[in-house]
Amino acid sequence: MKVVVTDCTFESFAHEQAMCDRNGYELAIHQCLGEQELIDAAADADALFVQYAQITDKVMANLKRCKVIVRYGIGVDSIDLDSAQKHGIAVCNVPDYGISEVAEHAASLALSLGRHLPWWDQQIRAGNWPASTATALHSYSQMTVAIVGAGRIGKALIERLRPFGFSFIAYDPFIEAAELAALGISKVTLDEAFVQGDIVSLHLPLTPDTEHLVNLQRLQQMKSSAVLINTSRGALVDTHALAQALKHGSIAFAGIDVFEQEPLAENHPLYACDRAFLSPHIAYYSLESVARLQQYAAEEVERALSNYPLRCPV
Repeated sequence: MKVVVTDCTFESFAHEQAMCDRNGYELAIHQCLGEQELIDAAADADALFVQYAQITDKVMANLKRCKVIVRYGIGVDSIDLDSAQKHGIAVCNVPDYGISEVAEHAASLALSLGRHLPWWDQQIRAGNWPASTATALHSYSQMTVAIVGAGRIGKALIERLRPFGFSFIAYDPFIEAAELAALGISKVTLDEAFVQGDIVSLHLPLTPDTEHLVNLQRLQQMKSSAVLINTSRGALVDTHALAQALKHGSIAFAGIDVFEQEPLAENHPLYACDRAFLSPHIAYYSLESVARLQQYAAEEVERALSNYPLRCPV
C-alpha cells in the first residue's frame, strides 16, 4: 500500500515512516502546490496526509484507491467533504494535538492585552512616558471573558484564566446551560457574548454559518474598551472590518493569530493598526504539539488501512 503526504511544513517524518515500516507501506512525501500536482502525486495512494492542500472534487475523482484522508490539524474546510462521501473516502482530523498550546496562546493574549502591555511598550519605544491614567485599566476580577465556542480549547482557556479572577460567559449552541453552569460559566446568546465581554475569544470551526461571524456590525456591539482574540479560524473575522473598528475606536485591542488569507497581504490595513497584535498562525505550535500531531495522524492512517474503527472521523 502507498501512503502520500501531499504537503507539509514538517522537518521530520519519523512517526509516519515508523508506521509505514511496521506495516510494509510505501511513504511518498510531496509539496503539491496545485490541483494537477495533487492528482499526479496522489492518484495511486491508499491514504493521504494533508496539511494545507485543497482537496477538491476533481482531486477526489482521481483518487482510485484512497480509503482515508487525514488532515494535519483541526479544520477540514480545505477538503470537499461532500465529494469525499460521494467517493467513499473517510476524512479524519486531529482535534486534540494542540489544545494546551492554543489555550495558552489565547490566555497570553488575554492577560497581556487586558493590561494593555503591548501598547505601553509601544509608547515607551516611541519616546513617550504616558501617565498611568492614559488608558483605562481594570482589575481582572472586574472583567468578563466571553468564550465563543466552549469546546475543548474554550474550556482549557477558562481553566488557565480562572486563577486570575475573571468572570466567564459562553456562547455555544451545542452545550447545555447546566453543563456550563457546573463549570461556573453562564450561558449567553451570541449577541450577549459580544455586548457583555471585556475580552471576547473565538473558538469555533469555520462553516458557511460562521464565516465572517465577526463583521463590522458585530464589532460595533462590543464595548469600546473590549479586546477581541482569534486563535481558531481566520475567516471567522472580517479583518478589514476589524481594522476599521480599531481605527475608529469601536474596540480597544485585538490579538489575531489566524487570517482569511495567509500570509497576510502586504497592503492589509491591519498593519497600520497599532492596537492589533498579530502572530503568524503559531498558536498551535510547540515542539511537543507537532510531535503529537504527526503521531496521532499516523496512528489514524494505520487504523484506516487496518480496517479498525477510526478515532476522529469528520
